[in-house]
Amino acid sequence: MEQINDKNEELERRKKRVKNLKHAIIITLIGVILIPIIMCICLLIKVSTMQKQIDQLYEMRENIQKEEQLAQEEAKKREQIEAEILASRLPETTETDEAVEQEGDGRKKVYLTFDDGPSTGTEEILAILRQYNVKATFFVVGKEDEYSMEMYEKIVEEGHTLGMHSYSHQYSTIYQSVEDFAKDIERLEKLLKEATGEDVKLFRFPGGSSNLVSNIGMQEFIKYLNDEGITYFDWNVSSGDATSKSLEPEALIQNVIQDVGIYRNSVVLMHDAVDKPNTVEALPMLLEELQKMDVDILPITEDVKPIQHIKADELENK
Repeated sequence: MEQINDKNEELERRKKRVKNLKHAIIITLIGVILIPIIMCICLLIKVSTMQKQIDQLYEMRENIQKEEQLAQEEAKKREQIEAEILASRLPETTETDEAVEQEGDGRKKVYLTFDDGPSTGTEEILAILRQYNVKATFFVVGKEDEYSMEMYEKIVEEGHTLGMHSYSHQYSTIYQSVEDFAKDIERLEKLLKEATGEDVKLFRFPGGSSNLVSNIGMQEFIKYLNDEGITYFDWNVSSGDATSKSLEPEALIQNVIQDVGIYRNSVVLMHDAVDKPNTVEALPMLLEELQKMDVDILPITEDVKPIQHIKADELENK
């Protein structure tokens, strides 16, 4: 009887071992099947993630290329506009000597203006102006980095005049419609108010009021500025630094001096941009030459009669 029981127990143990072995084999087979599937799924997820990253990089590269192309087109347009304005010399925008003498003391006045800043050269420009005890006017664009915000504030603190030159400086955007133009101006006004506490009411059109790239008549934008109480200034003297071709400092100085000699009131166009190092280099020599001419070098204020290629007051009642 005991032998029979022992055999039965041994049989049961064998059955259990066989059963356990079957379970182990089944689990192993399931693992062998599932592990590659899981690995494939993980690889597919990684491949999909990498593909998205690659697509984003391609998109970023395309955007950068588009921005570079747009910037080149903007520079070419600005160069063309400058050339056309300088070729015509716009005599109708310049006051006669007699008219100016009746308004003031008859001395020549020069208003140095810098467009497109802040840039890496702004601080150096401010230092040079401080050294020669000269105040100027900066028509700035919108930049929200810490350095630019500091430069906006510093321009005002050091007694210079701060003016607007559009937030984006992208002709295709700001000149698309009056609504787009207004949004751009309001954004820059808000930024400058935040940086300086000042309500800035002076403006210079990118390309000037006589530019030929606007999608609608510039008179519409001028009417908007009139309604907002914003005064815009063009220029009647150019240093020539707006062109894509880099002019030597001596040429920049000569361009300014020869035209300052013509006008009683000179609004001088220069640029505060990272790609205009020769403007910064020329500035000390230019200031010395102007001081030799015994002219008054002043910042633009709301009391200064503006030089305008298209007269704003001619549109006020239209």
